[in-house]
Amino acid sequence: MVSELIIGGEKIAKGESKKIEIPIGTLYTDISLYLPVFVKRGKRDGPNLFVSAAIHGDELNGIEIISRLINSKRIANLKGTLIAVPLVNPYGVLNQSRYLPDRRDLNRCFPGSKKGSLASRMANLLMKEVVSKCQYGIDLHTGAIHRTNLPQVRADLEDPETLSLAKAFGVPVLLNSNLRDGSLRESAHELGVKILLYEAGEALRFDELSIRAGYRGIINVMVELGMLRKLRSKKANVEPFVARDSTWMRAGNSGIVSHKKEVGDFVEKGHVLANIKDPFGEVIDKVISSVSGIVIGKQNIPLTHEGEAMYHIAYFKKPDEVVDNIEILQDNLVPD
Repeated sequence: MVSELIIGGEKIAKGESKKIEIPIGTLYTDISLYLPVFVKRGKRDGPNLFVSAAIHGDELNGIEIISRLINSKRIANLKGTLIAVPLVNPYGVLNQSRYLPDRRDLNRCFPGSKKGSLASRMANLLMKEVVSKCQYGIDLHTGAIHRTNLPQVRADLEDPETLSLAKAFGVPVLLNSNLRDGSLRESAHELGVKILLYEAGEALRFDELSIRAGYRGIINVMVELGMLRKLRSKKANVEPFVARDSTWMRAGNSGIVSHKKEVGDFVEKGHVLANIKDPFGEVIDKVISSVSGIVIGKQNIPLTHEGEAMYHIAYFKKPDEVVDNIEILQDNLVPD
């Protein structure tokens, strides 16, 4: 942990917590917008970890995850520093949109620059004030609009330390994900920051299972990093499984959809995932799984166009054990 930590011009001393608002711009109405940053610095040295949410403004689960995290007594005596950014993209949140006002995707504009587009300036600000001051990061996401993701972690699983953190997070599904050009994850990686991407739930919705799994996952990672001490638990541990690969099943025709499978279901090659019907209710096509695996994402809206991605299926060596651990996750986090 660095001896001096300054974010947004504010100095944070050891043992201190601060809520900081860093100016990012104004609306047409001359109302100022800020990047909200919560910093909690422990009295004892340890790693610096950032947690970010709503880089896509319609992905809201992460906002609630961070709210629960920074208000939790669990982090009272941490080692090192937690830097939490609940609203990376305030413009998108205001408009309930994935994008910025100019329709740019902020997560394709990193590392950004001081004099570029609005997205580029916001990316540069986050990198300068937050990411560059950390050794580890967790970026919180959901599925896109009308799509749900099973709680899952995506990361560079070929890196041993990142793999250990991903396993510690405590969700059943881990995906080895390539770095995307212009993404926060790619730019953090170039700075040597180990980063996990947590995907769970649907855009513009709070999903309690996804929120609880995300909160607990961050705590688990902080324990793994030595930032928090481990507490005893009587609940069964969730065993993580690395997917060998994943693929999307697409609609062969346009029409009205009758879904047959949900996220977390195990499907075999040849299983019917959904029926596609015409306006009179006649089945005109079926979405058939071409692989055996676990449904880790799906379209929710009962309408589809030809070629549209409908079911995201990941394949595992032991799919039955993955399903068992999905059930353990649900039992642990969602009481009867």
